[in-house]
Amino acid sequence: MNFLKNNFILAVFTLLVATASCSFTNNSIDPGDKEKEQLLVNLISHVLKRNHFSPADLTDEFSQDIFNNYIKDLDPGKRYFLESDYEEFKTYEYLIDDQIRDSKVDLFNLTYDRLVQRQKESQKIFAEVIEMPFDFTVDENINTDYEKIAYSKDRKELKEHWRKMMKLSAIGTYYDKIEEQNDENFEGEKKSLEELEKEARAEIKKSMLENFDLNEDVERLDYFSLFVNAITTHFDPHTNYFPPQNKDRFDTSMSGKLEGIGARLQKKMDYISVLEIISGGPAWKSELIEVGDKILKVAQEKDTIATSIVGMRISDAVELIKGPKGTNVKLTLKKVDGSIEEITITRDVVQIEETFAKSLIGQDDEFRFGFINLPKFYFDPQDVNGRASGNDIAQEIKRLKTEGMDGLILDLRNNGGGSLREVIEMAGLFVDEGPVVQVALKDKRVRTLKDSDSGEILWEGPLVIMVNEFSASASEILAAALQDYDRAVIIGSKQTFGKGTVQVFEDLNQWVRNNQFGDLGAIKLTTQKFYRINGGSTQLEGVKSDVVTPSRFSYIDVGERDEEFPLPYDEIPKADYSKFQGYANLAESIEKAQERIDANPNFKLLDDNAKWLSEQREDNEIPLNFEAYAARLDRLEKETDKFETLADYKNNLNFEMLSYEKALVKTDSALGDKRNAWIKNLKKDIYVTEAVNVLKDLRMNNIKNANQTKWSVKD
Repeated sequence: MNFLKNNFILAVFTLLVATASCSFTNNSIDPGDKEKEQLLVNLISHVLKRNHFSPADLTDEFSQDIFNNYIKDLDPGKRYFLESDYEEFKTYEYLIDDQIRDSKVDLFNLTYDRLVQRQKESQKIFAEVIEMPFDFTVDENINTDYEKIAYSKDRKELKEHWRKMMKLSAIGTYYDKIEEQNDENFEGEKKSLEELEKEARAEIKKSMLENFDLNEDVERLDYFSLFVNAITTHFDPHTNYFPPQNKDRFDTSMSGKLEGIGARLQKKMDYISVLEIISGGPAWKSELIEVGDKILKVAQEKDTIATSIVGMRISDAVELIKGPKGTNVKLTLKKVDGSIEEITITRDVVQIEETFAKSLIGQDDEFRFGFINLPKFYFDPQDVNGRASGNDIAQEIKRLKTEGMDGLILDLRNNGGGSLREVIEMAGLFVDEGPVVQVALKDKRVRTLKDSDSGEILWEGPLVIMVNEFSASASEILAAALQDYDRAVIIGSKQTFGKGTVQVFEDLNQWVRNNQFGDLGAIKLTTQKFYRINGGSTQLEGVKSDVVTPSRFSYIDVGERDEEFPLPYDEIPKADYSKFQGYANLAESIEKAQERIDANPNFKLLDDNAKWLSEQREDNEIPLNFEAYAARLDRLEKETDKFETLADYKNNLNFEMLSYEKALVKTDSALGDKRNAWIKNLKKDIYVTEAVNVLKDLRMNNIKNANQTKWSVKD
């Protein structure tokens, strides 16, 4: 049943996305906000026109596209706006281009004020709906493709829409409770159907109230960003406005470090509690904080009075708790046992471990292989000498070589990209001096970026790169370059994401003199397109895998080609480069691997499962009658019975931590737990099995100490 649930979760993913929304309750607007918003629209439109790789024309069609996307994003579940609201908004459908020219934000002002109003009304509707018992004997359905349903005409229709949405949420919980109670191993007191329905409704109520509470943290600027990004993404999907806090979060995600106490926080109702302690951070070292503690007050070391953070926006609370390395912060905690305690922690640089590359040594019979996972091409935007993925990968390769690896797998699955500089650095670890990527500028000039390191190649042995549909941008540059050089075998989805553009951040504050509005944030701007050294582009087309494996997303629209306003695919002349000649049987190994996959019943089952998932995503009519709902789940379970063996798959590979990490886990049990969980997942990974098979198949030419003969003359 767990496998069915996993499939079902993916199949109704669009439902979850469609019902996500935010509420506004703080309607106190500083008059300066509107002036700042007008300035931002003027500034952003100027920067886009001046510096974007392919500026869009401000036309009525442009205006209509922005209008449709903005209104849809404001209320994707159509649970706030009425039909009359939408008709009023439509007066701006063809005026947004004119408004941008005049630096006006009238549509945003109208929609924001109306959403504040409708959110409050909808919370009252929810309060009415959730107190009424759901009748699961009524024969009715709900259409979860909210984009295709009409707006409610009045409050009565809107209340009916809310009732069905809440009933859909409740019927799943109700079903699980009945299943649990009917289990032959159930030992608790059996309850009536009426009691179970009441419990299910209470759980939905609690969850929604927590959701409403979290949504109260959303500020006007957050939704102004939504409005602005409806404009910027019309230029291309990766041009976005970043308010100051969002830019800081982006920098943290890229550098993998921050200065603070080293704890992940979450907000439930009014309280901010500790969700996780980050290994190696100040909180972890102090042993004064534990998961589940609630933080009530925060004081800086010079403060005489602590600031209560109960009810505060979590982002504002985090800003109070973070601070420069070496400074102290005082926290008043409500401990898990209920006691109140005040502690002092000295802030430090905190490394977010899951940002960085990690490796294992694997064994298959007598064949030893290295396995490196790279989550992103990280770098430190604030420190050119900071930790960077290119250096880290080099270090991991050196460590793996000391462990005696015979081949290397680089896992770029789900790697969304990062620094272009790091791609160049990394390519140089595997190929001789030469071009890595070509970059086209706005004026159509093309630059070729090369690996200028003429030193020894760090790894010349068999190399496999694993990708999937979510390997994007920098991942695609590296995979494409090593594929063009015949240096690596690319194994994975039919094609990668297809993002062939380069973005830079432009600080908006630099454009304004005597700024009275505070930090204006930044815009992430597409300024270049990159091309493979063979002249092709990864834009839309991605990187085609040498060895194609089925995946759960094989028949689901994902990737750049499925975005609304992507830049087009094109080609340029190829660069001069020499192919790697180190493999004696590259083509044969690829052909053999594809034959093996095509004949593998587990991969055939994966392909069938992907087709089934695609079909389920089109099934948007969900019954709200219990018998029909249960029959639907029973049918789905029977349909997925044949896929159950996929969940039970285990390979025969053995993995272990590298020697230096074995020493670390003696004092860091959390690191050991993370590595063991990773190993457990890899032992169930059929794709890794085939990657190892390819490594074992590859044979190197018997050429030693003669790098120049391993590379052909100009291709």
